[in-house]
Amino acid sequence: MEWTYALDQYIAYIRDIRRLSPHTVSNYQRDLSAFAAHCDSEKILVFTVAQHDVRFYANQLRRAGQSSKTLQRKLSSIRQFYQYFIKIRQCYDNPALGVTPPKQGRKLPKVMDVDQLSQLLTLDADDPLQIRDKAMVELFYGCGLRLAELASLDLADIDRSAKQLVVTGKGNKQRLLPIGKMALEAIGQWLKVRSTLTSADEPALFLSRSGRRLSHRSIQQRLKNLAQQQASQQHLHPHLLRHSFASHLLESSGDLRAVQELLGHSDISTTQIYTHLDFQHLAKTYDAAHPRANRSRRDENSEND
Repeated sequence: MEWTYALDQYIAYIRDIRRLSPHTVSNYQRDLSAFAAHCDSEKILVFTVAQHDVRFYANQLRRAGQSSKTLQRKLSSIRQFYQYFIKIRQCYDNPALGVTPPKQGRKLPKVMDVDQLSQLLTLDADDPLQIRDKAMVELFYGCGLRLAELASLDLADIDRSAKQLVVTGKGNKQRLLPIGKMALEAIGQWLKVRSTLTSADEPALFLSRSGRRLSHRSIQQRLKNLAQQQASQQHLHPHLLRHSFASHLLESSGDLRAVQELLGHSDISTTQIYTHLDFQHLAKTYDAAHPRANRSRRDENSEND
C-alpha cells in the first residue's frame, strides 16, 4: 500500500468515524505526512517500517531541536496510525511501540523572595474585603495551601487556640497544619468582620460580598487585584505563594520530609522539584541521616592515618 492511500484512509477514519475535532485531525495529518515524507525519502514502504526506523526518525527530530512534548505527540500519532491498520488486519506489528522520546524536563517553579512578600503583606486593610484578602494571602503563604484547599476551608477547620488547621487535599486526604502568628492575626481580624457579610449558619471561612463561599476564580482575581494595589510587578497567584512557602521553609530548615508532609505530597520527588532542591543538598541529607551512609568520625580518621 502506498503512503498517500494509507494516510487518506486513516484520516477519513478519524474524521468521519471517530469524529475527532478538526484541530486534532489537522495535527494527525501534519505529523503523519511528515513521517511519510521521511519514509519515502528512505524508500521505506508503509507496512515495512521497523522499530529502528521510527527510532531513527525520532532521533533526527530531536537533533533538529524538537521538544520532548512535540516528539511525544508525533510518536503518538504514528502509534495510533499503525494501531488502526492492526485493528483492520492490514498489518500485524506496530513499529512505534517501545519508542519513547527523552523525558521532558520540568520547569522550576517561580518564587517570590521574602522581601517581596513582606512588602506585599504590608497592605493597610480597612474594609472587610481587604481584611479577608490579606487573611487569604497569609494562609496561602503561611501554610502552603493549594487553591482548592483554601476555597474549601470551613470555620470548623481552624482551631485558633491550638494554632492549627485541618486541610482536605487531593484524594480527600486530610492533614493537620500549624498556623503561624501572622496568619493567625490576619484570620482573627477577618473573623471580627466576617459576620457583616453573612448569616451565622454559613460554614465557609472565606466569603464573597454576597455572603457565599468564594469561588476559585474569585480568589485568583482578588490576589491579582491585591498585587496591583501594592504596585507589584509580580503576577500573584495561589501556586506562587505555595511555591514560595515550600522554598523558604526548605532553605531555612533543610528538612525535606517535613516540607513534604506540610505540602501534602505523596511522593517526595514532587517536593524535591517543587523546592528547587539540588543533588548536592540531597546527598548531604542522605549522608547525614541514613544509617548505612553516615560514616563515623573514627572511620574517617582511620582513613586519614
